[in-house]
Amino acid sequence: MNTQIFNGVMPALMTPCTADRKPDYSGLVKKGKEMIEAGMSAVVYCGSMGDWPLLTDEERMIGVERLIDAGIPVVVGTGAINSKSAVALAEHAQRVGAAGLMVIPRVLSRGSVIAAQRNHFKAILSAAPDIPAIIYNSPVYGFETKADLFFELRKDHSNIVGFKEFGSKEAMRYAAENITSKDQDLILMIGVDTAVYHGYVNCDAVGAITGIGTALPKEVLLLAALSKLAAKGNAEARRRAQELEEAFSVLASFDEGPELVLFFKYLLVLNGEEEYRLHFNETDELSPAQRHYCENQYQLFRAWYQNWISQGGVISQCLS
Repeated sequence: MNTQIFNGVMPALMTPCTADRKPDYSGLVKKGKEMIEAGMSAVVYCGSMGDWPLLTDEERMIGVERLIDAGIPVVVGTGAINSKSAVALAEHAQRVGAAGLMVIPRVLSRGSVIAAQRNHFKAILSAAPDIPAIIYNSPVYGFETKADLFFELRKDHSNIVGFKEFGSKEAMRYAAENITSKDQDLILMIGVDTAVYHGYVNCDAVGAITGIGTALPKEVLLLAALSKLAAKGNAEARRRAQELEEAFSVLASFDEGPELVLFFKYLLVLNGEEEYRLHFNETDELSPAQRHYCENQYQLFRAWYQNWISQGGVISQCLS
């Protein structure tokens, strides 16, 4: 099965709101096009960044269709409390021509039970057998997929092509050492903005899913390019990738917290994208202190970045 869709950097799209706090599908498509034009290989929708718990299944499906109809390659998230919803989302993804599937563990009900997760995964994978799928691993969902379950699933579902790790650096190391290094056809994707360098250089990842990249796409693509060169032994690229990731560290850390959507939407507002000012729940907003901190860190990064890229060398090589 073709895994090329996962070889690159993909932004996890957020869902903009209309004035009546409904999904703004035109804004969603506009953002998707901007991301592809910036150099992203595809987009992800609906993961946590897309606010999937706040949308109906129908709203999610409409968003997927609108993106695909616009010619944007889409990897579809299958997060759900009820496995029946996850199956319906997977069936729809295959029917409308999604490029990939992100298989998210069952949440809340029996979420820590291995047998329940096995059946949940199998139902999703069976519903979309022709789409390349990656297992999304995240302790945030209350369940961590280990090697034995992964390979048990893969025996029956050849559409599993890899693993996305959103957990700690140690968890990504585990995935590389025990899962994706076992078979050269399996791929590892970086699932958190704070571990791009680690994932490419130390874990042989082939791609990354990014949140901060929705606000800073060219900068994130540069970090990925430098990290890939560093993974080939380029000493200058290693140094520059570490410098860039360190400068990103605070902004990237928003990806790890429960208010990631609030922070990343606010960064888009700072970029002038007013369609991201509202949230689906009126009371979901950053505090004034959080907004002030976010503004200061964003301004600091942008000032540093403009100075840093002027150094040339491997930076210019990766920008060209």
